Parts: sequence; structure tokens; C-alpha cells
Amino acid sequence: MPIIQSAFHPPLFLRNGHAQTILAALLPRRIELRVERERVELPGGDFLDLDWARGGNKRLAILSHGLEGSSANKYIRGMAAALIAAGWDALAWNFRGCSGEPNRLVRFYHSGETGDLASVIERAAGAYPRIALIGFSLGGNMTLKYLGEPQVHPAVIAGVGISVPVDLAASSRALDRRWANRIYLRRFMASLISKVRAKALLFPDQLDVAGAGRIRTFAEFDGRYTAPLHGFRDASDYWTRSSARQYLQRVAVPTLLLNARNDPFLAPECFPYPEARENPALFLETPESGGHVGFLDFAHGLQPWSERRIVEFLASPGASREVGSNANAGHSDCLSRDMRG
Repeated sequence: MPIIQSAFHPPLFLRNGHAQTILAALLPRRIELRVERERVELPGGDFLDLDWARGGNKRLAILSHGLEGSSANKYIRGMAAALIAAGWDALAWNFRGCSGEPNRLVRFYHSGETGDLASVIERAAGAYPRIALIGFSLGGNMTLKYLGEPQVHPAVIAGVGISVPVDLAASSRALDRRWANRIYLRRFMASLISKVRAKALLFPDQLDVAGAGRIRTFAEFDGRYTAPLHGFRDASDYWTRSSARQYLQRVAVPTLLLNARNDPFLAPECFPYPEARENPALFLETPESGGHVGFLDFAHGLQPWSERRIVEFLASPGASREVGSNANAGHSDCLSRDMRG
């Protein structure tokens, strides 16, 4: 049963989920990281911008950001710096329209878009025989969904998801309906609607933004824009087909899912205990505190505990095994190590 008793214990004043979430976003943090940008052209005429942090290592971690984030986010840059120090190269990719330049097509990105992630992995695998996937929030759902799909690239040896809404419908309801989440909801809606309005100037015949300013919830936004732009019937269809939870039983490489129980973005359905009990490759860690992409403990200044935990997980025998070794043996090694603490 790879359900891990978490070692994360923040100070008393940081045990509130909102405090963890907000402080992690607001506190300044100096991160030394040199990156090189590469633009990858996609079939269909669109592009992705990739930021490489290379240290001459033979292992690579691919980082996927959250909703309306980018490779410039502190949690992405901090994770990349921690990986470089631990002997990994890092590649942080920007979803369509998130790199500071609008993408070329009317569509943009969504929680279940694993095709773009697959393109990034294919691009990277030519130089790296061992690849770990790390996703935050929306990027975590995308990552876990990819790992449970049939065509996982053979170079992928491990996965990590942090603060992941593996049940999109339940998480959307939590954000839409909880009064305490209004501060986050307003920020997300302002950013998403601004992006749609900018895109409507380029595609006036395909995007109607009349009344867009009155959209207040993910149910409204996903129903009006996300779903039809990406081939879904409605918001419910989008959430159902794109949620990672239904794919977790088929994850076959050692994968850590780190979700705090006081994460304000998550509902009870986002804690897949039954799947973790049944799948020896899925390691579920649910500390009592941590907020959403927070996990501050000030034990190492402003570095989140989650960065140290992810590096530790990737150093375990199962996650660091050579490609082509026995997968079940790797899972057993990883399990025994993590259960020992």
C-alpha cells in the first residue's frame, strides 16, 4: 500500500492552507538559474516555448506549470534549481499562449492536453535516456493523465504531481462555491478572460466575447470557451474526460502524488486513496498542511519542503532505475524505501 506517512510538519503559524498558498506566492525568493529558450514548431502551425536549465547531466526532469502560470513562476524556477543541484537537468515548458507571446491558433491549452506534453518528451528524449515528469496543479493533472495513457515514452522513468486536482469537476466546484476561494477565483477569471479577449481580436469570427466580463466561475468559463475550443461537448464533458483520476490505476512508473489535505483548491475526490492502495507504482502523500503549491516550513529559508521531498523521491531506487530494468522490482524498491521514511 504506497500511501506515505508524510514528514511535513510546518510551524503552527503556517498550518492554515490559505496562509501556505498565499505566502508561497507572495514571499520574494532569489533563485539563481540560467536558462536557454527554444521554440518548437508543432504540426498544425502552432508552437511551444521551452526553457532549458542544463548542468551537463544525463537525466532530465520536465516541469509542467499550473493554470495561467509559466516557466517563470517561482515554484518552477525553484524546482529546476533544486534538480540541477541534485544532478538533473531541467526543462520547463510553457503551455500554448503562456510564454509571453500569444499562440497562433484559436485554441490554447487545457487540463487534459497530453499531446503537447508528448511532443516535449519526444523532443527531449533524443538527448536524455532517463526522464522524470513533474507537474504542478493543472500541469500535475496533465502529467498524471499522460502517465496513465497507453503510449508513455520509454525514456520516462518516474513522475511527480504536486497539488493536483485529479477530479476536475470536484475541484472546479470547490473553487466556484467556497466563499474563502473568491480571491483565487477572481484572479484566475481576470487572467483567462483577458487572454480570451486578446485572442478574439485575432479571431473575431470564432470567438464571441460579448458579456465575457460577467463570467464568474469555472463552470461558466469552461462551458463557454474551454470546452468548445478543444472539442468537448460542455464543461462537464471536459472535466470528465480530462480528469487524471480515472487514469491512475494504469500508471506504471514510480509516481508520487503530493496533495495537502488543507489545499483550498481540492475537494475530497482529489485524494485517490483506493487507487494508491491498488497500484504499487502510485505513491500518495497527503500531509495535513501545505496549502496549494505551498509546503513552506522555513527549515531552509524560503525553499519549500516539497522541492526537497521531490528530489528525495527521484533519488529512490525505483525512480532512478535504468531504462530497461525490471519495472516491478523498481516499484518494490521505491516502496520499501519510502515506507521506511
